[in-house]
Amino acid sequence: MSLFNLFHILAGTVAVLAGAVALCVAKGSAPHRLAGWVFGCSMLITAALGGLLGLIKFEQLLITFYAGGLACYLVASGWLTVRPTAAVPGWREACLTVLAVAITLGLLLTGALALRNEAGSAYGFAAEDYFLLAVMAGIGLVGDVKLYRRGGLTGNERLERHLWRMCLGLFIAAGSLFTGPGARAFPAAVRESGLLALPELLIGLTLIFWLVKLRLRSRRAAAPKPLGEP
Repeated sequence: MSLFNLFHILAGTVAVLAGAVALCVAKGSAPHRLAGWVFGCSMLITAALGGLLGLIKFEQLLITFYAGGLACYLVASGWLTVRPTAAVPGWREACLTVLAVAITLGLLLTGALALRNEAGSAYGFAAEDYFLLAVMAGIGLVGDVKLYRRGGLTGNERLERHLWRMCLGLFIAAGSLFTGPGARAFPAAVRESGLLALPELLIGLTLIFWLVKLRLRSRRAAAPKPLGEP
């Protein structure tokens, strides 16, 4: 294993562990902020390295190039959302949106190329793998349009944007580590048991839990109070 690959795997492992902590602890608490900072830094590092690796070995790992770029977009935009200066979208958000558009188009074109092949794959991966990432990027673009139309987000909408983007970045990292190229590091018996798919499932369920909790909190805050209640 090269030093490049080792550093990529170590950074990805740190990102997954820190992301799991940030996802489980109380939001806004000191442990959450610390874990979120560690997750964001390590995630950007491993995503950038993964994207570079996918570009170098595009014949087998082109999807890693796309996944790395998408993860950088999601984590960076999610991080910017909760910064004190994030009330109004600026040039940073615009640059990230351009990146997302390029990634989405690339994924769609590569997925279409895979569909044209008899094996239903291109550069080592099936068409549905590319289309799944394209859907993730497309959801991010829809959120960007909403951000620009409103001139910024406040309150729970801002928290929701931060939450699902960070979780989706964590989902990509966990997928790369456990069910993607990183799965080759595990014994065949473990790969065939289906256990490696559990982290992605747990991330998805936890994301749904927190989003529902935020929505319920918003409804309670917006509900009219009984007469005479302060």
